[in-house]
Amino acid sequence: MNSPIVEIGLTDWSQAHSEPEWTRAVEGGKVLFFPQLGFELQAQERPLLREDMLKAGTRNVSLGADGVLKGAAGSEEEQKALAVMVGRFRQQAMQLIDGLLPEYKGLLRLAPTSFRPKQVETRAQSVRADDQRMHVDAFPSRPNYGERILRVFTNLNPQGVPRVWRIGDDFETVARQFLPQAKPYSLWQAKVLRALRVTKSLRSEYDHLMLQMHDLMKFDETYQKSGAQTRMLFPPGSVWVCFSDQATHAVMGGQFMMEQTLYLPPGREVDPHSSPLAILTRLTGRPLVGVGTGKAI
Repeated sequence: MNSPIVEIGLTDWSQAHSEPEWTRAVEGGKVLFFPQLGFELQAQERPLLREDMLKAGTRNVSLGADGVLKGAAGSEEEQKALAVMVGRFRQQAMQLIDGLLPEYKGLLRLAPTSFRPKQVETRAQSVRADDQRMHVDAFPSRPNYGERILRVFTNLNPQGVPRVWRIGDDFETVARQFLPQAKPYSLWQAKVLRALRVTKSLRSEYDHLMLQMHDLMKFDETYQKSGAQTRMLFPPGSVWVCFSDQATHAVMGGQFMMEQTLYLPPGREVDPHSSPLAILTRLTGRPLVGVGTGKAI
């Protein structure tokens, strides 16, 4: 297994630049790792690194594109400071991606920015929701028709604790392993799910196969224990970037992280042939979006 990590020595968010090999790497499912980049906390922000800044029953704190902070606890003053901190990370993450992947500029759709103060090891979740199990990201309720999920992460841990990931084989290798086990797509079932508002729009065959892969990977105990994988420790003061719908990964440990998600329209990669949509289309031999959905391929 080739290394799934590409280390980049960038030290300044504003100095990010593009290199063809980095673009090929991230579009091929690798993780770009910036060990010296980091996010600099202000003195007044350090006390915000507490688990009780998260509202009870909420998984993450999120800052919407409208500037509204959701899921936060703490005083009004603390929440304002937290919104400023998360907003500053959003600006720096966008600056990084604009420099690193200039071909995406003007195409990316901004998702809420998250602050994740929970300790990974103590989260109690179902097998399907457990991100400590190897998976690729897929949305059960929001079909995306091949839209890409680009994510920027930074570890904020004040005690020097790394964020621990397992990173698996490339997407095509994993798809060849699990696609034969996938249940067939049913258009009428997709229509029922939409009518019952289980999904926000009609689930395409692409979305069905991505969810099947997500679940099959997580429920396969042999794969979880013995599948090809690399253990990676992302220390505090580091940043990493990947397409989480393509990089097979599991989050094993750590606490206090921020994350920015950006959505890239399908086919707008520098090399669209390396995308999950293109790979699954090639492996199945048929169009996986557009049929019955009203969505173009």
